[in-house]
Amino acid sequence: MKLHHTAIGPTGALPILLVHGLYGQGRNLGAQARRLAETRRVVSVDLRNHGDSPQHERADYPALAEDLAELISDLGGPVDLVGHSMGGKAAMVLALTRPDLVRRLVVMDIAPLAYDHDQTGYIDAMEALDLASVTRRSEADRQLAAHVPQPGIRAFLLQNLDLKATPPVWRLNLPVLRAAMGQITGWPEGLPADAFPGRVMALRGAKSDYVDAGGEDALRQFFPQVRIVTLKEAGHWLHADAPEAVAETLAAFLGDGSED
Repeated sequence: MKLHHTAIGPTGALPILLVHGLYGQGRNLGAQARRLAETRRVVSVDLRNHGDSPQHERADYPALAEDLAELISDLGGPVDLVGHSMGGKAAMVLALTRPDLVRRLVVMDIAPLAYDHDQTGYIDAMEALDLASVTRRSEADRQLAAHVPQPGIRAFLLQNLDLKATPPVWRLNLPVLRAAMGQITGWPEGLPADAFPGRVMALRGAKSDYVDAGGEDALRQFFPQVRIVTLKEAGHWLHADAPEAVAETLAAFLGDGSED
């Protein structure tokens, strides 16, 4: 599947591919993309069923990894790969199954295991909006506030609302994401441990519970060489909570793209 993506920064060195999380899109990692693009080519992607990429009835991690593999091949591969949350799981699946396409891997606030949380409440909230009555983002925000009290999460979700359409539409494939939620919060079986030879960093937020002791164990099981870094003032959306710290940590770990 041909994914929508944007690229900034100089060509020449190995590109960096940034992969967003559930309900996100490529521009969510814009602050990090701009910092990394000072010295590297940076590609930000919309995953299938998100943003401006095509929609499809499959939303499992092998499918997401296949999409990323196709994009990396189109870019001339390999890349340095950075993924947040759902995008981090897709990135890990790709690194374990196609290690030839990834030089260095960064996984942001997620571990290679099944979680028991459910994110369908946000789908309920988005589907509850009376889109036919919405003409302004402020009206959509008012309606969404009845189900999502946190202003930051509402703003994040509303980035997916296309107000130029008549009536407005969600760019997210909400029915497919709902049906695939068990796979999205889960982790595929049968993946090889210690199959990726490159350097790995797991970047987590101190205020998040996504990478606890069990998550650390899972990361070390699949990536024995992983370096786990904790950002003190960040939660799960660490790239939004601490954008400069995340950007500088990524830049230091990924380097100029030339060394092994």
